[in-house]
Amino acid sequence: MIKYGLSTLIVFAIIWGTVSNVSADWGDALKLLEKGTEKLIQHKDAFIEINEPREIELGEGMSAQLLGAAPLVDNRELQQYVNDVGLWLALQTERPDLPWHFGVLDDNDINAFAAPGGYIFISKGLFMLMRNESEFAGVLAHEISHVLVKHHLEDIREKAQSGIMKDIGSVAAAELAGPKWQQVARQLINTGVDVWESGLNRDDELEADELGVVIAARAGYDPYGLVGVLHTLSLISPQAKSYKLMHATHPRAMDRVERLEQAMQGQLDIYSDQVQVTGRLIKLQQLLEEDKA
Repeated sequence: MIKYGLSTLIVFAIIWGTVSNVSADWGDALKLLEKGTEKLIQHKDAFIEINEPREIELGEGMSAQLLGAAPLVDNRELQQYVNDVGLWLALQTERPDLPWHFGVLDDNDINAFAAPGGYIFISKGLFMLMRNESEFAGVLAHEISHVLVKHHLEDIREKAQSGIMKDIGSVAAAELAGPKWQQVARQLINTGVDVWESGLNRDDELEADELGVVIAARAGYDPYGLVGVLHTLSLISPQAKSYKLMHATHPRAMDRVERLEQAMQGQLDIYSDQVQVTGRLIKLQQLLEEDKA
């Protein structure tokens, strides 16, 4: 097991908790919901060389590096809120038993991050742009989708092609033990951090959008919440310092909207009349504004 700084692990323990699995009878799902489920199942066994405990370990390592650069906002109520919403969304997926962790980073840049094994982060800058909880849920569901279909693990494997990493494709996870696994894991973690900086490919981002609206609908949110966020992002100049990294690592916001509209074709309209919850989110945004003043 790779060791991480004690302070980071203490933060994890204080802020994040666990939840028990729940089930619900969703009845007859719409075709788009069924399509989303099929996509999740198709990806279920992707990257089988890294088993789930090691997937979680890699995600923890990547998260530790991210938190070293941008710690969590020091507000327990805010961190509890993001975990409440995030865990409810995660429970509607095909991987509810992952040790899901959510956090808001003390970073004014506009961005969000997913790491293997269920680690999800949204920057304070992006959180402050949210107008209601459906929009917030849409962003979290997009990041959750990356974890579900193991986008980052697959990209890490493709990019890690030198040295010891040449063996990872032919060596079963069970055969990677002790010092050899630790060496491999360190390289995988560093490669994963590089993936955040370079971005996933366009198809991965668009797929996460499509799966994200499915998850949001399952959880009882307006599935068009993510579309609302994308419209907001489309109004931000690509040259804005706070938006440069996200703009460089994602498809154009309006291209994503067009793709989502084509994919949904109105099939999720039945879910779009959900009550827009704003109270808790607006209260927390106001507290963050007061702290900044």
